[in-house]
Amino acid sequence: MPLKIAAIVGRPNVGKSSLFNRLLGKKVAIVHNQPGVTRDRNYGEADWNGKKFFLIDTGGYVPSSKDTFEAAIREQVKISIDEADIILFAVDAKSGLTGLDFEIAEILRKESGKKTNKNKKVILVLNKVDTKSDSEAKPDFFKLGLGEPFEVSALVGRKSGDLLDLITSNIEFAESAKSDESESRFAIIGRPNVGKSSIANALTQSKRNIVTDIPGTTRDSTDTIFKYYGREITLIDTAGLRKKSRIRRSESLEFYSVIRTHKSIETCDVAIIVIDASTIMSKLSKFIDPKLATFKLSKEDVEIINSAAELKKGILIVINRWDLIEKDSKTAKIFEEKVKEHLKTYDWLPFLFTSAITKQRVSKIMDYALKVFEERAKEVKTSELNAKLIKIIRQSPPRSKSHKEIKINYITQLKHSPPVIGFFTNLPNEIELNYKRFIEGKIRHSFGFKGVPLTLVFKKKN
Repeated sequence: MPLKIAAIVGRPNVGKSSLFNRLLGKKVAIVHNQPGVTRDRNYGEADWNGKKFFLIDTGGYVPSSKDTFEAAIREQVKISIDEADIILFAVDAKSGLTGLDFEIAEILRKESGKKTNKNKKVILVLNKVDTKSDSEAKPDFFKLGLGEPFEVSALVGRKSGDLLDLITSNIEFAESAKSDESESRFAIIGRPNVGKSSIANALTQSKRNIVTDIPGTTRDSTDTIFKYYGREITLIDTAGLRKKSRIRRSESLEFYSVIRTHKSIETCDVAIIVIDASTIMSKLSKFIDPKLATFKLSKEDVEIINSAAELKKGILIVINRWDLIEKDSKTAKIFEEKVKEHLKTYDWLPFLFTSAITKQRVSKIMDYALKVFEERAKEVKTSELNAKLIKIIRQSPPRSKSHKEIKINYITQLKHSPPVIGFFTNLPNEIELNYKRFIEGKIRHSFGFKGVPLTLVFKKKN
């Protein structure tokens, strides 16, 4: 089940980022006493006593004028209400009530009162109650009409645990992922306007998802269940949205699309990451010899790949709109080499070059994705792992920082979907990252795992 979203809203300089860091349990957002420091919204996965949720710092903008600033805050509040399940309205006990607090409260009451938003939980958080004397301001905040203010100090952590109890009161305990090999969940992921919905429609042979050339048509993730050669597959067409109505509004919508994309990756088995060839290959076409070209994926594409890899999902890279590229027989190979060169540690990614318009190789996407799914569920026998790897380890043993001899005596696969390989050794903490990558390469060479992040665990031998 996708995680619930809790969004922190409020006027500038009430301590939203400090509250975000405190509730998340680590310093992620930049904290400064200058209003508008948080330009990019931050988000993280919070875990409180086994209950998990997404926490969002909806910090603000650096505007060209005060009016623009206030308009941007209003838009952010409205979008937070639409997109989040829980709203934390932060106010400042030290500076007291302001006109903007009243305006935000009015928006919260009005928007949360709508039929579509009636299930939203709104918590009025009175921040900066660092000492007992700061509580004297509490009665004033009843005027906002949002119930009793919940006192907290993000700075010193006062009552932050109680606030987390309140936030998670209606959130169920996170269950460990259940492996069901009969069910395959594939998420189509990518930046806005790369052809995700067109690919989904081509795969399902339907028009369930709206297809248009305006980025942001897909406002939310949609699940389509269909049969593929008798096998049931759930296809998730994720939002890559960006509305053109207003710049400030589009920034917040874009941010929430990242959250929804992350949630879709979290619930899938294989992430089908779509990249637009027409915006990438132009960089290579300027060179007489493409092998000499410098090449980088966009920051957004790299972040999506990183996210899928960190969540240990299977990954398939689909280069869409390949029909628009002037190419020869070597172009696809050069492109793949350039991407892998840029990503470095992701040299195990499979590539497929397609066109959703001409349907070129689109039918192969399911075959490739299912192959990655099967690789992710693969189980290698302990005898085979040891027969292949122990010999390699003895020929090229790991070096210890303390100059002690490291012995790896036993190797076994601890789990699958995603795969985890366990190594039992006398000095697990002495194994360096480069050696882990060396061993991972040998595992992939012998056993495959194409398109699948591997986890290597080194344990103390009893």
